[in-house]
Amino acid sequence: VQLQASGGGLAQSGGSLRLSCEASGRIKSINVMGWYRQAPENERELVATINSGGTANYGDSVKGRFTISRDNAKNTVYLQMNSLKPEDTAAYYCNVDVVRWDRIRYVQWGQGTLVTVSS
Repeated sequence: VQLQASGGGLAQSGGSLRLSCEASGRIKSINVMGWYRQAPENERELVATINSGGTANYGDSVKGRFTISRDNAKNTVYLQMNSLKPEDTAAYYCNVDVVRWDRIRYVQWGQGTLVTVSS
């Protein structure tokens, strides 16, 4: 299973960006999909997750500003980021809990996409 993330880049404070992450390969089903981020010299932290039923969970620092969604037909998870702040600057990683057709279940991480917010 491969993950392809896109949508990162440079935004001004108060601006918006939308990240996408598409899973491909021998996928039977995907349970939880999520986004995490890691700023330089910081630990990786939860941004948001969404389960197969559409229930979302957010990190405290992004509640009310970011929205996670998914398209199950496309095996894709999105992260709409509004009201961006300089402290949102980080590498953003997508993450999926996937079951393959051979019934192997594991968590796959994407390669990371950089988000930079200028003040």
